[in-house]
Amino acid sequence: MNAKSVDIGAVRAQVSAAEWQVRVNLAAAYRLVALYGWDDLVFTHISARLPGPEHHFLINPYGMMFEEITASSLVKIDLDGGKVLESPYEINPAGFTIHSCIHAARADAIFVMHIHSLNGIAVSAQRQGLLPISQQSLFVLASLAYHDYEGVALRTEEQPRLVRDLGDRTFLMLRNHGLLTASGSMADAFLAMYMFEAACAIQVRAQSGGGELITIPAPVLAGMRDAAAQVTRGMGGALAWPGLLRRLDRVNPGYAD
Repeated sequence: MNAKSVDIGAVRAQVSAAEWQVRVNLAAAYRLVALYGWDDLVFTHISARLPGPEHHFLINPYGMMFEEITASSLVKIDLDGGKVLESPYEINPAGFTIHSCIHAARADAIFVMHIHSLNGIAVSAQRQGLLPISQQSLFVLASLAYHDYEGVALRTEEQPRLVRDLGDRTFLMLRNHGLLTASGSMADAFLAMYMFEAACAIQVRAQSGGGELITIPAPVLAGMRDAAAQVTRGMGGALAWPGLLRRLDRVNPGYAD
């Protein structure tokens, strides 16, 4: 089954303008994840909680490649995993377990990204986790938490511990598993993930060189949140997001269908 199985006009006619915009941004994020090579075939997930008191959220149609995902093909579900809008697609059960509890617990976590990048998993398997050895790592360390591996995320019993470990942080390293970011906008969640993955890639490369690593002093870390705001002129991910969408429009258009 492919994206053409969904009637774009029918989906758009059934949702609000606000929901459609969320769908467009979420579909774009899936395609960007594929573009950057973080997609792990079809086995990771990004979700977006929709406006309104119902706690409905969108997640990927399971089995569709990330570079194929469109605004209309995203699956709308409730916190019990039931489909709110008719869809020919199923959802990833592990994706539901992880994302539903975070959306339920964190009002500010509108967008939640989870990836299985090779660099991220490599660092998540290291006892010391992410090291303060790059500028990118400091942006992450300013709001980083860890969650121990409990197997494939299929059991609801894990959800309270996942929520507890994430707390109010932006970044979560799932040990032996991958990376997660949570934020109020797709632009911020994506920028956070870009920094997270970059920091892990730098660490793996630095370690492979075999030389002694230089760690950045702790007092420098203390000012990183303010520095990040200054660097992005207070815009956060919104500074880069329009350019990322233009890149998609050049290399993989159609996400807004």
